[in-house]
Amino acid sequence: MEVAKTIEELKQAVQKLRSEGHRIGLVPTMGFLHEGHLRLVDRCKEVSDKTILTIFVNPTQFGPNEDLDAYPRDEERDLKLCEERGVDLVFCPNVEDMYGASHSTFVIEERASKGLCGISRPIHFRGVLTICCKLFMLSRCDVAVFGQKDAQQVILIEKMVRELNLPVEIVRGEIIRESDGLAMSSRNRYLTESERKIAPCLQEALQIGKALIEGGQTETAKIRSEMAHHIEKHPEIRIDYLELVDVQELTPLSVVRPGEVLIAGAIYIGKTRLIDNVNV
Repeated sequence: MEVAKTIEELKQAVQKLRSEGHRIGLVPTMGFLHEGHLRLVDRCKEVSDKTILTIFVNPTQFGPNEDLDAYPRDEERDLKLCEERGVDLVFCPNVEDMYGASHSTFVIEERASKGLCGISRPIHFRGVLTICCKLFMLSRCDVAVFGQKDAQQVILIEKMVRELNLPVEIVRGEIIRESDGLAMSSRNRYLTESERKIAPCLQEALQIGKALIEGGQTETAKIRSEMAHHIEKHPEIRIDYLELVDVQELTPLSVVRPGEVLIAGAIYIGKTRLIDNVNV
């Protein structure tokens, strides 16, 4: 396994892969890898010849009061996991290399980024789309793999690729869950023991919404109310949002039908923000 620490080292490694005729796959991450990330590596290996994984805690997608400084990091552990999983090249640059002091160019999506997580995190997707665009260009990847847990993120990335005519195929990886249904996330480590016990209630609420729709309920207000009632049994949890939106454009739905709905939610347990979603 090769490790590139600078953009120049990455370019040289990618040029070699290109000259050898390989189909390049990319798995962008912010590190502190868990089984969910590693399943994305597995998926990437299925659709490409060579897998590049990036480890970069991207500062432009964090708001001023978010957890940039506290975000978990363990590069040595991550590199070991990458090697064990068969990653071919890991790119782990520093902030100065990725963003110069005068950086002022961003990729901004004007519509689908405004709802869901975009309400409480207004600059988040500007940072996500910008760093993904940069990584696509630097890696010269043919395919990039993203997890469905961040549903709004992957929909926006697909939209960016489509509308800017970027030569990259986007592949979605399934949500990987703990045994009790909690979606795997690097932020799960923030949870105390008591918080961790109640964290699956978000997924439980989404499943309640899914069952209601599959049972014939069409009014989103009633569905949302039932989901919220389940979560509000735990007064220590604060709901950020529970929404039923179109699976393509993320527009809010007042009436729903199976096959066209994304049920997405975000909650705060203490200071920890968790997200999850299900398709119906």
